Amino acid sequence: MSLRKRAVVAMSGGVDSSVAAHLLSSEGYEVIGITMHLGQYREADDTSGCCSLGAVEDARSVARDLSIPHYVVNFERKFQEAVIENFSSEYLSGRTPNPCVVCNNRIKFKALLEKALGLEADFVATGHYARAGYDWERDRYLLLKGTDGAKDQSYMLYGLTQDQLRHALFPLGGYTKREVREVARKLRFTNADKPDSQEICFVPGDDYEAFLKSRAGLDIKPGPIVDGEGRALGTHRGIPFYTIGQRKGLGVAAGKPIYVTHIDNARNTIVVGDDRETLKDELIASEVNFIPFHRLESEMAVKAKVRYKQRESEATISPAGEGKVRVKFKAPQRAAAPGQSVVFYTGDAVVGGGIIERVIAKASKT
Repeated sequence: MSLRKRAVVAMSGGVDSSVAAHLLSSEGYEVIGITMHLGQYREADDTSGCCSLGAVEDARSVARDLSIPHYVVNFERKFQEAVIENFSSEYLSGRTPNPCVVCNNRIKFKALLEKALGLEADFVATGHYARAGYDWERDRYLLLKGTDGAKDQSYMLYGLTQDQLRHALFPLGGYTKREVREVARKLRFTNADKPDSQEICFVPGDDYEAFLKSRAGLDIKPGPIVDGEGRALGTHRGIPFYTIGQRKGLGVAAGKPIYVTHIDNARNTIVVGDDRETLKDELIASEVNFIPFHRLESEMAVKAKVRYKQRESEATISPAGEGKVRVKFKAPQRAAAPGQSVVFYTGDAVVGGGIIERVIAKASKT
């Protein structure tokens, strides 16, 4: 019986997961590559995303180069129920979801972890730019930022539980993207220079509108666009096609730049205003997960952000009921939208995060 630790690597066909598999194999792990089949495959020569036959072939090619077993596992039904249905229902209710967060929580580190444990693996590894740690004093697993600040993906992983972190490996956490590509080139991986995917994997051509229309059809109805005083300015195409802070595509001539400031799903109404009206400094987040501790007992100073690519800002978090926190930013944040994730940090450590339930205060105008 092998004494080596066994790791299942989620191989998407991209350079990151491929190098992650190589690094673990080089460190002596018994590596198994698994590509998750999440939905209808795209064209065979399309290697741009993880839902393509080309991506499967890239993963298989790397597995051959590394002499590791590779399997394709069908998670289409699980992905449909956990990610796509959530994505659609959130947009239909006027919220702005983050499907990558849901996928990490419910698919990569739940469904895939269950499959890995069934294969008697010790770990699931991904190509995320993040690091795992351990606090001996608190007896808690930690989630830390990746070394490459430009690629850090800890924001997308804030929802991982202690049990999931216990089984998680992030081999790229101490690498930069440039270093990862250099490793892939030295190994002559076919995907060494493959571009990073810039779109949601299950939305063809990144066309959200066409995707949502194909799923919701007649449930999407046009309605009024109004200003903050309720004056009609135009007609929107349907609630799901708008998000807080949006400026382009409103189809309203106001003589000045205007932005979506509120989405009233109950009245099927889009409210618009000037840029200052998108600035908010306080919100309530629900479905909160904390990592260094089980629950928040009192007010805590953190840095926080409401979008993946956003800079962190000083904030305080305080308990606001079961599974909820109140987040108060020192400086107003632009376009915080219900459905998005707000994530909290202290230094390099992820404190936790949750889903923005509602924005409860507007920054004062100065």
